Amino acid sequence: MATIRRSGDADLDAMFAIVNDAAQAYRGVIPADRWHEPYMPREEIEREIADGVVFWVLEEGDRLLGIMGIQDKGEVALVRHAYVSSAAQRKGVGTQLLRHVQALTRKPVLIGTWAAAGWAIDFYRKHGFALLSEEEKNRVLPRYWSIPARQVETSVVLADAKWMKRGRAL
Repeated sequence: MATIRRSGDADLDAMFAIVNDAAQAYRGVIPADRWHEPYMPREEIEREIADGVVFWVLEEGDRLLGIMGIQDKGEVALVRHAYVSSAAQRKGVGTQLLRHVQALTRKPVLIGTWAAAGWAIDFYRKHGFALLSEEEKNRVLPRYWSIPARQVETSVVLADAKWMKRGRAL
């Protein structure tokens, strides 16, 4: 039986492995200047936690299958670093994690991803998120994320129904 729980220090190695396994899907898809090996070093995961990203893990038995972070940014919450091990993809792991982190907040939820990651965009759209316009994306990415300008150029933002109803005024 699968369970979702907040990650702990003992999970960092498994989280690192999941992120870098799942991120292989980006190789050759995202701009070459944004790809690096490993895709997310362990130190970056630790920095994200220090910056307020709360990671949740889905485990089955003693094995982690996926991770997803949520970060409170005042008037909104951001879904951050959602990854499912390649062996567990298309089995509902991402859906369970997304439902879990959404249930943790009453705030509008925003998700940023690579514009070229059609599979990720399709996943979030299937779960009720809508793509923001280019103009709106360019307004919210620098407001809520700390990413380089090149990443802003090559990313999209998706928003839940709460944002679409009231968040645009934020």
